[in-house]
Amino acid sequence: MSADLSKRLVPDELWELVAPLLPSFAVRPQGGGTAPCDERAVFTAVVYVLTSGCAWRHLPPTFGTSFATAHRRFTVWTEIGLWRRLHRAVLDELGVRGELDWTSEIVESASVRAKRKDR
Repeated sequence: MSADLSKRLVPDELWELVAPLLPSFAVRPQGGGTAPCDERAVFTAVVYVLTSGCAWRHLPPTFGTSFATAHRRFTVWTEIGLWRRLHRAVLDELGVRGELDWTSEIVESASVRAKRKDR
C-alpha cells in the first residue's frame, strides 16, 4: 500500500489518538499461533473497508493484512466500544484545540423532534 493512501486514511494525529485505545493481544502461554500484526496496518485496512464500501473479502493485499484478520479485529474493537471511545477522544482533542463548535450541534439537536412516551 502506498504511504500516501495510508497517511490519508489514518494520519499520524489520528493514529496517536487510536493507538492507546487499542487492546493489547497477549501471547498465548502454550506458544504457537500467528505472528503479531502491525496494528496500524490493520486499523488502516479497517478504515479503508468502512470508508470505501469494499467487501471484507475484497480487501487488497497491499494493506499487509488478511481480510480475516481485519474483520476479526473490527469485531473485537466494536465489542469493546472502540468506536465510541475514539469518537469521544476526537471530540476531546478538537475541544482542546478550540476547533469544536458546539453551537451548531445544539441547533441541530433542537430541531429534532423528541419522541413522546405513550401512556
